[in-house]
Amino acid sequence: MYDVIIIGAGVVGCALARKLSQYNGAIAVLDAAEDVADGASKANSGIVHAGFDAKPGTKKAYYNVRGANMYAQLAKELGVPYNPIGALVLGFSEEDRATLNKLLEQGKQNGVKELRVIERDEILKLEPNTNPDVVCALFAPTSAVVSPYEMTLALSYHAAQNGVEFIFNSPVSKVYEEHDTWHVETPQGVLEARAIVNCAGVGAADLHNQISDQPLQIIPRRGEYYLLDSTVKCPFTRTMFQVPGKMGKGVLISPTAHGNALLGPSAEDIEDGTDTRTTRQGLDFVLDKCRLTWPKVNTRPVITTFSGVRAHPATDDFIIGPVHGAPDNAFEAIGIESPGLSAAPAIAEELGEMVAEHLKLPSARFVRAAVPLLKPFAAMSEEERKEACKRDANYGRIVCRCEVVTEAEIRDAIRRPVGAKSIDGVKRRTRAGMGRCQGGFCSPRVMEILCEELHCSPLDITKCGGESKLLVGTLNEIAKEGRRHE
Repeated sequence: MYDVIIIGAGVVGCALARKLSQYNGAIAVLDAAEDVADGASKANSGIVHAGFDAKPGTKKAYYNVRGANMYAQLAKELGVPYNPIGALVLGFSEEDRATLNKLLEQGKQNGVKELRVIERDEILKLEPNTNPDVVCALFAPTSAVVSPYEMTLALSYHAAQNGVEFIFNSPVSKVYEEHDTWHVETPQGVLEARAIVNCAGVGAADLHNQISDQPLQIIPRRGEYYLLDSTVKCPFTRTMFQVPGKMGKGVLISPTAHGNALLGPSAEDIEDGTDTRTTRQGLDFVLDKCRLTWPKVNTRPVITTFSGVRAHPATDDFIIGPVHGAPDNAFEAIGIESPGLSAAPAIAEELGEMVAEHLKLPSARFVRAAVPLLKPFAAMSEEERKEACKRDANYGRIVCRCEVVTEAEIRDAIRRPVGAKSIDGVKRRTRAGMGRCQGGFCSPRVMEILCEELHCSPLDITKCGGESKLLVGTLNEIAKEGRRHE
């Protein structure tokens, strides 16, 4: 019997778990996937938006600006890569200027600081690779970039340090209230709790509609991206937006928190919220749009393409708080599309306090401070590397050559609370496999280390959970099968 079950281990669910871990209570986080950050939280632009795009008076606007202001301190505390690089929203006509002036006024109403519209000469001075046909731009110095999956991981680590239980491979099929207790059905059985919080992303509407007297619709919206090799310098030092459209903030070019150049996303409404394919049409759209910002764009430095599916609510605003018309102690944070990453800390702060107050959970007498993410070996000075190798000889063994990831870092990623159990789990925690060869060199050794740490067979290791196994059998088994058919 839990006090609170959070459904969904994305950035909002993990931030909420961290907040609730500051109270005395039994907290669990359920997710259908095999790891945290397996949905939109691992496949987005990684932008901490300043807050000028959201319509004044909306929950998007309120939580965006409040959450963005929390990020610098939060990232420092958790050891997460974060860089306040600023952003430009480019305009190529006087019609675009009118839109930018509207965004400027919106931003001011939302409480965004330092916004201003700048002209062509200043734009080209700040970002010389910009298309010289640019007319003007909205300059947002308070915009930033963060590693979204590392932020989600770090939030989950801190929550787990303070007693939160994470339960994976547990898709929720049904929720219902009976005798003042919430029942949550999964393939592993029924879990019970005093309260539930629905943070289930693209699947959140299904759960909401089971218990609410006001049905709602979540529209899965797929965005496709190009990622360029980090050895190729990003042509821009800031996030470069174009004037937004009705489907979102538009296609951007931006440095990531790790120095790659990111191009995207497209915006396509789809039926299946788990369909993360990339398409020729979507990627061509991204490339065509990027040429307006960067005429010299080319695909030669591309090391991978990917897509993410955001949970677009038909209401076009976040839905946060008690579930309307449901029995007591049912809460939700759904429809958290962009700027959801930016808003997550603020959503978790307020929703966590709301849930704790409803349940009368007392504040914990002792809360463990976060253990920050390790400083990557690749980012250490020579002196720091020598000291690391003295502490642990595994720092002297490079596993991933592209990203300079050591065996010590991989073992730490597996051993941590909410540790890695798959190739992709290691990749998100250490960047092993995120470089030019995309795991072609390091995956076999990563698999061996996983087997050693998890005490399992190589046949059990998956790329990303489920049936994504890398090996299908042993040579002996194949030989026996061959002889049987002779």
